Amino acid sequence: MKFKISFVLLILLSFLAACGSNGSDNSGASGDEIVLDVFNIKVETTEQLDNLVDIYESENDNVRINVTTVGGGQDAASALQAKFSSNEEPSIFLLGGLSDVEKYQDYLLDVSDMESAEQAIDGTLNGVSIDDTPYGIPLNIEGYGWMINKDVFERAGVDPTTINSYEVFVEAVETIDAQKEELGIDAVFGFSGMEDWVVSQYSSHFTSPEFDHDEAVGYATDELNFEYGDRMKEYTDLVNQYNVQPILSLDYSTSVEELFTNDRVAIVHQGNWIVPTLNSMDESFAEEKLGILPLFVESDTEGKIVAGPSWYWGVNGEKDDEEVEEAKKFLDWMYTSDTGKELIVEDFQYIPAHEGYDTDLIADPTSKEIYEMVLDEQVGIWANNQYPDGFFSEALFPEFQKYLDGQQSWEEFKENTSQSFTDMR
Repeated sequence: MKFKISFVLLILLSFLAACGSNGSDNSGASGDEIVLDVFNIKVETTEQLDNLVDIYESENDNVRINVTTVGGGQDAASALQAKFSSNEEPSIFLLGGLSDVEKYQDYLLDVSDMESAEQAIDGTLNGVSIDDTPYGIPLNIEGYGWMINKDVFERAGVDPTTINSYEVFVEAVETIDAQKEELGIDAVFGFSGMEDWVVSQYSSHFTSPEFDHDEAVGYATDELNFEYGDRMKEYTDLVNQYNVQPILSLDYSTSVEELFTNDRVAIVHQGNWIVPTLNSMDESFAEEKLGILPLFVESDTEGKIVAGPSWYWGVNGEKDDEEVEEAKKFLDWMYTSDTGKELIVEDFQYIPAHEGYDTDLIADPTSKEIYEMVLDEQVGIWANNQYPDGFFSEALFPEFQKYLDGQQSWEEFKENTSQSFTDMR
């Protein structure tokens, strides 16, 4: 009898030891495979994200991460909503701002205790916090304005560093336009009038000051009065006059990959997220040709770009505890581990939104310039991320297109868009 009991204990202890060996630091209590579904919309860094995931999986044998990427002309917001509507909610997904936080509030986890939240640069959590509670981890810092081909400017005899006012910017545009044939360009601007997100971002230059450059103000207001609408009209008319036509048919791919990269336009309205695309087509472009110019909105002589976190990673707190903890661990690893930091700066070529990074490693001069502008507070906020849900695609964009196409006056554009803003809020 004593032998039988000892034998049973031996078997039991062996079983427990086997369970313990299956459960390591990389696994949950059960040792079973943990699957994370990630919804990504950053099409331009799809390969980089896939590479980062591969490295994480190689260090965590029991974790499998499935990435779904939707964007680049596809309606990412609707695709994400469809995931939730069909009970295929992702573990981690990108949020555009406070409107998205409100929309997915019932699912989102308070990330206050995450290391990647604690190490976020001051102010970078504002765009995803309600009542001082953050519900997302900043993806990176992105800045946008007039992205320019410095080589075209210089061949036209225009020094970009001397453009210090709206009037000087207009003069530069006219100077370049007068030399189109000699420069071999199709037009000065390659503004993507076909893309609702480009129009949305463009509008932020003029709505950010109306919102006092404060995400919470933009999120709370139920009025859009176009206080800086006159300057918006001036810039819009200038672009439309000197843009590749038809402006309403110009998409992102044509604008950036065909025209801008091949020296056929001098200016596009984009941000530093185009750097990986430029480098993939011409590895010297971002280093030697790319520059950025601000827009002069509040002042004729003091310009600003828009910069800050454009997107945030939200964690689905309604998933199983094991999955939630792994999602948090993955994001903390992405932004605070030595491997993650290296990938964020050197592979993704992101401007980091977290402390503890060697910013000398930021690859291209334009991204470094944007980072300095952020530190010097020469930036507006991503005001468009605080618009009412659906506003920019369903109201702002079609009304703006009507103006570009001559179907309505600027006053009608403002009136219709303002009314929609209030109605949709």
